[in-house]
Amino acid sequence: MKRLKVIFLFLIFCVPVLAAGESKDNAKQLRKAADVVNQVMATPEKSIPRDLLARAVCVGIIPSELKFAFGFGGNYGRGVLVCRRGGNGPWGAPSFFTVGGGSFGFQIGGKSTDVVFIVMNPDGARKLVQDSVKLGAEVSAAAGPVGRSAEGATDAQMHAEILSYSRSQGLFAGVSLSGAVVKQDEDDNQKLYGRRVTAKQILIDGTVRAPAGALALDRTLAKYSPRGGQSFNVRSASNRAPKRDIR
Repeated sequence: MKRLKVIFLFLIFCVPVLAAGESKDNAKQLRKAADVVNQVMATPEKSIPRDLLARAVCVGIIPSELKFAFGFGGNYGRGVLVCRRGGNGPWGAPSFFTVGGGSFGFQIGGKSTDVVFIVMNPDGARKLVQDSVKLGAEVSAAAGPVGRSAEGATDAQMHAEILSYSRSQGLFAGVSLSGAVVKQDEDDNQKLYGRRVTAKQILIDGTVRAPAGALALDRTLAKYSPRGGQSFNVRSASNRAPKRDIR
């Protein structure tokens, strides 16, 4: 009985502390994501083109993706995905995900890299909220163009469902995430919202209210792209090139 009492007291006093720690960790991740977007967009000549960002229905941010290599390459990261409500409304609530993948090569070393990707149409968003999806195979992906506008983008970039970028040691460039596997992190979402919710409920249905910790990220995305996107009610056969005169 004494042992049971000890366990009971432990649960009463320690579990809330652990939950608070997990909540703080998620809030920290959201703040990091906001910082990454601000840093990426700070220099228009070396940022995500504003006209592409205006077309995007979702933005994914992976602060400090961990990369490793010892005879083979690989990566693992934990990120946050935010979509416009309804696909073309204001930015909605965030959803956590993980990304991982590997590629063989002859390299030894490691580095930490920030990764940002934009989802260019509703079809890409619907695929991405599945439990697990492989980029390049189930969702078309390409390295994104850099600069004030997408004027010099290739046809492949204009038709990709996801355009991705990386920033390492101050250098920002388009990078392909083909081969990476994106998995929705339901456990972290449960910690953030205090209940079990799916990525579809958060991102596509828009039935989940954004937590206070996501305010900075919401304001940051609204600062650089206050409006745009495409309605989730429209299924696109392909991702058409963005209009060049979007402001």
